[in-house]
Formats: sequence, structure tokens, C-alpha cells
Amino acid sequence: QLHLVESGGGLVQPGESLRLSCEAPEITSRTYNMAWFRQVPGKEREGVSCFSSWGGTTKYLDSVKGRFTISSNWKKKAVYLIMNNLKPEDTAVYYCAAELRFRQCELDLSYEAWGQGLQVTVSS
Repeated sequence: QLHLVESGGGLVQPGESLRLSCEAPEITSRTYNMAWFRQVPGKEREGVSCFSSWGGTTKYLDSVKGRFTISSNWKKKAVYLIMNNLKPEDTAVYYCAAELRFRQCELDLSYEAWGQGLQVTVSS
């Protein structure tokens, strides 16, 4: 079982920035995909961004392009989501996800492991 530990999040005002972190200490492979998803009450979980270590591929939800950046640090066994110019519609519970499958990362719900969720609230 692969366990993911999330940190960061909180309450910020529109236009401010926030950094989310996800650690996956049990990952031993140097080829992996990691992603961030988010979910609001009454709606389906949606993919925000993903990263493939084996190819450096990144993908972003259209509504966050130019504002969010995903990055990873294998030595620290971590992936980060740097969120700039946050908007109220970014308010959600954010989930980290990971998989060891050899594929271009995708913003789907087929990932092998999930974090417990991290609340991000953007409000004035």
C-alpha cells in the first residue's frame, strides 16, 4: 500500500498564492506519475495537474493554466503544486495522487494511491 502525506493549504484571499506539498516516502521507483486533483461538495473530483518523472510531461486543467505550476523533488520524495493568483473558484479539497504505471500522466481517476485531502479556501 502506497501512502501519501499532504501538507499546506489553508485560507487565503483572492490574488494570493499558496503551495501544496505531497510526500510519498514509500516510492522506490524512479519512474512515476503524480498528480493533484480537487473536489467541491456535490461535484465530481477533477484533475488539476499531473507530472511524469520519466518524460517530464506536465498537464494542467484549462482553468489553472498560467497560474498553477507542478514540480517534483525525487530526493525529497515530494511533489508540489504552486498556486498563484488564486480565485474563489479554486476553493476545494485538494488530493494528491500517485502511480507507478509507465504512461504519460493523465488527469483521470485511475491513480493507484491517494492522499487524504487538503482544504484550500479562497475568500475575501
